[in-house]
Amino acid sequence: MSGIRQQIISGTWLTSERIRIYSVIVLAMGVLAIIAWAALADGAIDRNGKPLGTDFSNVYAAGTLVWQGKAADAYDPALQHASEIAVFGGRDVPFYGWHYPPFFLVIAALVALVPYLWGLALWQITSFAAYCVAIGAILPRRDTLLVAAAFPAVFVNLGHGHNGFLTTALLGGALLLLDRRPWLAGVLIGLIAYKPQFGVLIPLALLAGGYWRSIAGAAFTVIALIAFSTIIFGTGIWHAFAESTAFTRDVVLEQGGTGWPKIQSIFSAMRMWGAGLPVAYAAQGLLAAGLAVSLAWLWRSDAAFALKASALAIASLLATPYVLDYDLMVLAIAIAYCAGHGLQHGFRPYEITMLALAWIMPLLTRSIAGAIHLPLGLLTMIALYVIIVRRAAIDQRALHHHDKVATA
Repeated sequence: MSGIRQQIISGTWLTSERIRIYSVIVLAMGVLAIIAWAALADGAIDRNGKPLGTDFSNVYAAGTLVWQGKAADAYDPALQHASEIAVFGGRDVPFYGWHYPPFFLVIAALVALVPYLWGLALWQITSFAAYCVAIGAILPRRDTLLVAAAFPAVFVNLGHGHNGFLTTALLGGALLLLDRRPWLAGVLIGLIAYKPQFGVLIPLALLAGGYWRSIAGAAFTVIALIAFSTIIFGTGIWHAFAESTAFTRDVVLEQGGTGWPKIQSIFSAMRMWGAGLPVAYAAQGLLAAGLAVSLAWLWRSDAAFALKASALAIASLLATPYVLDYDLMVLAIAIAYCAGHGLQHGFRPYEITMLALAWIMPLLTRSIAGAIHLPLGLLTMIALYVIIVRRAAIDQRALHHHDKVATA
């Protein structure tokens, strides 16, 4: 047992050969599962009566409403559901709500220009390619694209037809460009406003790090997106969006309409364990405050940028009460940056094993939470965040000690 424990601590169990083998196995299983699921479908409807790419149906239906001149109807649950049913020829498909800001209706309209399955394929292939480019640039190694493609969150995202690839590509690209092209990095950060819940701590990190041009670029982009969507859809679209947030908050988040095992936040975990809303919100607030303080310290410090970027990616997920398992795609950024830093500077105890757990976790977290109410996703993200911040603190102490010795 002591030998196994030592391997877990050191990470020597995870050789390069095993990384390749595990990735090939998971990738093959995921691809076969998707092919089988599509083959058993009745057109665009799967064997459970749900649309292929489930949540993509709300994007496509909202896009059809745009072309009908009824964009604001996407924010009315009854009218949005009616549009989803119409997309599938009147079949009574489940309701998938539209919760995005008005400027994302432009993307919805574009994918609705082609038949549903073509729109789904176009959306997933293009955003997946962008994701691969970002991760490949963060960690330019031979096996990176294999490991990135086999990341289990990829298949969760594909199954839902969701936007995790896009979010990861935007944040990963912004972090890559932050020092070299700060204005462009800011534009990419501004585009993440289509999922505003993930942008809570990004401005704080940029402020702490003094990235003023990126802040300006992000602010300009958000203002431009708001102005552009207002010109296209009118001011009433923002009123419809504001009214819809009450439904999103009350039904989807607070009442758990999405399902507690799917949501990976501490808010959801507390609700899953029977806590009331005040306790759940308090827990989320305390975690967000702790993340804000530690992230501000980290981004003001001289710690390696890879550690800063990894921490920001994880904190962006942990800070919001509404983060689902397909959003765990963003963890690919943290894993890639951490792995690159460790390969260059050496790994500390538990780092390799924790990175491996973070990689496989999206495959397991929903089923484990559903079976035994254990929020594996939440616990893994918190543990990895602590390990990253702890490493940054240790590195800082070592650097300061070295400087003192050198000047003595």
